[in-house]
Amino acid sequence: MKHITKEALGFSQKLNEYTFENHLANFLTGRVSLQHKDRYVVLTEQGELDAELLGNLRYTAQSALDLPAVGDWVAVQPYDAHKGIIHEVYPRETVLTRQAVGKKGEKQLMAANIDYGLIVQSLNRDFSINRLQRYITICNAGGIIPIVIFSKIDLVEVAEKQRILAEVAERLPGIALYAVSNISREGLAEVRQLIIPGKTYCLLGSSGVGKSTLLNSITGKNLMKTDAISSSIDRGKHVTTHRELIVLETGGIVIDNPGMREVGITDSAAGLEKTFEQLTELAEQCKFTNCNHINTKGCAVLQAVNSGEVAEETYHNYLKLLREEEHYEATIFEKRQKDKAFGKMVKQVLKNRKKEW
Repeated sequence: MKHITKEALGFSQKLNEYTFENHLANFLTGRVSLQHKDRYVVLTEQGELDAELLGNLRYTAQSALDLPAVGDWVAVQPYDAHKGIIHEVYPRETVLTRQAVGKKGEKQLMAANIDYGLIVQSLNRDFSINRLQRYITICNAGGIIPIVIFSKIDLVEVAEKQRILAEVAERLPGIALYAVSNISREGLAEVRQLIIPGKTYCLLGSSGVGKSTLLNSITGKNLMKTDAISSSIDRGKHVTTHRELIVLETGGIVIDNPGMREVGITDSAAGLEKTFEQLTELAEQCKFTNCNHINTKGCAVLQAVNSGEVAEETYHNYLKLLREEEHYEATIFEKRQKDKAFGKMVKQVLKNRKKEW
């Protein structure tokens, strides 16, 4: 890789101030582009470094969230031509997290310091507004601006495409929508114009929706491996197997993300409020402050649903995501209580042993 400036990688004045305030100026500042278990590829002004964590940084980490992720800024000390030790992870501006698959009450940090989440969904079998709202929620929760890109528009009739776009615009007000075809090239120029030098974009979506193909199309290069659409399932085969930060020749920064089967909601109350802003505002008009928005008399939300002001699908999806968020919070509380009880038990055992001695 050619040498690149920190500014081209998205380094900000705020991060620069942090460098001097925390006496990190003697280290190289770099950005994590790849992670392989406990090893990282870090992009710096002196080129790529194959880096590992300082032992103290690894042992003091309370969870995986404290360790570097793709997109993180780190202070690294080179010790060979292409090797280095990561001494510190810079504070994150934004984060993309989801509930860890198969682990209740735990978060998975997917990427950090993202400006825009490019949510890609194909207009054929993959289309689901409810799933879009789920992706938008995790973007809003992490401080990331969501943008929806519909792919494979050549696989549906023009009238069907227009109907879907109209429905989505109605249910997702304020969200930028784009429609593209990698076959006809329709819409690619508009998406290409979205990419601003120094800004970071993360591709999100299910497996086989065409994220890597889209990235290749807007850059005009075969940056990512792709595969043909399967005739039996009418979607592309899952190809991307890892997250990777890529610096484009046009100056933008893109993180290609593996397709996700599950996008579990965590402590995303703020994200839900922003995604379902209309419902949030209506909830403030309810007769009772503890309204459950399900069967309470005088509920402004239910009145809006019954009158058609709010789509039933949006209402039911809101309740579903709200229950997920509440369940996650309850699980976290239970884990903390168990940890607290366990800590007390350990202290009591140690206290009893001292008495015996």
